[in-house]
Amino acid sequence: MIPAVNLADKLSQFTEHWSPKIVGGFNGHDLMVVKAKGEFVWHSHPDTDDFFLVLKGRLRIEMRDGSVTLGPGELFVVPKGVEHRPVSEEETEILIIEPAGTPNTGDPETAVTKTLI
Repeated sequence: MIPAVNLADKLSQFTEHWSPKIVGGFNGHDLMVVKAKGEFVWHSHPDTDDFFLVLKGRLRIEMRDGSVTLGPGELFVVPKGVEHRPVSEEETEILIIEPAGTPNTGDPETAVTKTLI
């Protein structure tokens, strides 16, 4: 039997920011947790939407034509092709869903390697 995934347990296994960790998969998508603090780089994903669900803390997703601020239990989907930059003033824990292999910066040359935990 496959065990349930405890997101708090997975998040306790690392401390680095902006380094997504894969905790499972769903129909060809990576289910990832990430700790965020400070500003991420402006980027876009030309072929896929970007799903963010805040678990703890607050996250502002800046886009060129406005921004949205999320608290615990709130989610936002950045449409494909929309340039955005996640920003967090405090450490924030997030669940992200993306097609497997999607570079987190939108560019394989600058993306971090996602690891399974």
